[in-house]
Amino acid sequence: MVQSVPQYRGDDFYCDVAIPDPGSLDVVHEDELVLAFHHTRPFWTNHIVIVPKRHIASLTTVSSADEHVIRRLLEVVQAIAAETERTTGAAAVLTNLGEYQDSKHLHIHVHSGPRR
Repeated sequence: MVQSVPQYRGDDFYCDVAIPDPGSLDVVHEDELVLAFHHTRPFWTNHIVIVPKRHIASLTTVSSADEHVIRRLLEVVQAIAAETERTTGAAAVLTNLGEYQDSKHLHIHVHSGPRR
């Protein structure tokens, strides 16, 4: 059973809350490198967030040492986006950078439907 996630006030929700306690989330996918779950505060009707389990600050800080993690992250994003498109008729994929990035941990959103 998924529990309610309390209001978080830090700067890395994924390292501090999601990755250590995926049982508190509505998990879509989890393996040794990647975690994907329904957003705890969705902006769209269908809103899934996918994160590497290893801390990577953002897309612009990815290095060659992160190659295998990023490859797996993109495989999961592709599969979730394809499933979202199949079931809802459309999907968008996005990541935020700089001031747009609330949580300073690389994360990719797959979403569809109207804004909530």
